[in-house]
Amino acid sequence: MSAAKKMTSPKKDLVVGLGATGLSIARYLRRKDSNAIFFDSREDPPGIDELNELWPDADVLSGDAKLPKGVNRIIASPGISDSHPLLAKARKKKLEIISDIELFARDAAAPFVAITGSNGKSTVTTLLYHMCRADGREVLVGGNLGEPALDLLAQDKPELYVLELSSFQLHRTEDLPAKVAVLLNVASDHLDWHADEDEYRDSKYRIYREARTAVVNRGDDIATEHAQRCDDVISFGPDAPEKGQYGIRVIDSASFLARGDTLLLAVADLAMYGAHNQLNALAALAAGDLIGLEVAAMLQVLVEFPGLPHRMQFVARIGAVDYINDSKATNVAAAVASVESVESMLVLVAGGDGKGGDFSELAKAVDGKLRGVVLIGSDAEKIARALDTVMPVHFAADMQTAVGMAASCAETEDTVLLAPACASLDQYDNYMARGDAFCDAVEALKR
Repeated sequence: MSAAKKMTSPKKDLVVGLGATGLSIARYLRRKDSNAIFFDSREDPPGIDELNELWPDADVLSGDAKLPKGVNRIIASPGISDSHPLLAKARKKKLEIISDIELFARDAAAPFVAITGSNGKSTVTTLLYHMCRADGREVLVGGNLGEPALDLLAQDKPELYVLELSSFQLHRTEDLPAKVAVLLNVASDHLDWHADEDEYRDSKYRIYREARTAVVNRGDDIATEHAQRCDDVISFGPDAPEKGQYGIRVIDSASFLARGDTLLLAVADLAMYGAHNQLNALAALAAGDLIGLEVAAMLQVLVEFPGLPHRMQFVARIGAVDYINDSKATNVAAAVASVESVESMLVLVAGGDGKGGDFSELAKAVDGKLRGVVLIGSDAEKIARALDTVMPVHFAADMQTAVGMAASCAETEDTVLLAPACASLDQYDNYMARGDAFCDAVEALKR
């Protein structure tokens, strides 16, 4: 009788984390009429009220990370690292640990595009979504950007899903049969979550493993090698492209987005700012090519879409000085791309939680074009040490003070650039709040 009970007793999922993704997992499991237990290390997690409405009798655990009995699978939110004690205990018991994206891939009835990269993935995801819409396609967008992927499955089935994916989500996804897989770039990041840089890079490259077709940055030889398992591969890069590939062609000193020898759009006509956004545009065009979008529809989006807020966002021009908000530059590589996109001398506002990053590359990028630097946040001293041979630095306790200092350093035709090279959580709820603080401080200069 005891054995029979063991055979028939329902197994349970353990959902770890009650943020936006955790709640989307709860909604998905509720639709599936599944058994689930929920865990969050916080005594009063932000999603608890919504969970209680959705699942009034839910078993919710908090505090000590004890593995409940009867659990056969862990569904972990992206913010929960592998080093979490609960996941460590689950691995010892050889329990399956998966992401919300694994559940999405198992259940999605329409094809999907998977987009990742250390930098630019939100921009490319949004571009491709608008390109699909401009071409008359029924498309839903989400994942790491905007609406959680599992919530998309509750809506009417589209022709296509477009998903932005983080390394955290990819790390715990076993099977990802994307119609198109896009990897924009890989630079050292999230070393506070991943065991080491190799694990982080492997998480990014795995996007190609089950994909049908691929978009690859041809400057990344390792990505190119991983993409070879796909049926069709289109590359992009800042150089002149070969037939069928995407890149930049220069004709009579004017630069053009191009497919092979075909000129598609003058770079000057792009609505987005910066050389890195030229690459984002090329990646989106390559993905649209593999989907079968009309070229005219894609180009129309490129001449109209100004970019996402907090990503090389023009804020104001005050006293012949431009103020640019790139608060989304949350790692060194993103900040380097921001700096390299500015042609004028600049005053850099940077700092925050460096996530274990190496700031030496930032020092190289600003060498010769830096008027001054103002540092904020918990890793300000670490950045200062890296920049010490480049330019004396200033420190500020808050964004308003930082912008005031930067304005004092700037000269005519300079650019004041917020490119933190760090995460924001040491001082702000998120990078958007940090960017808003920068914009508010800039607006205050006008008064």
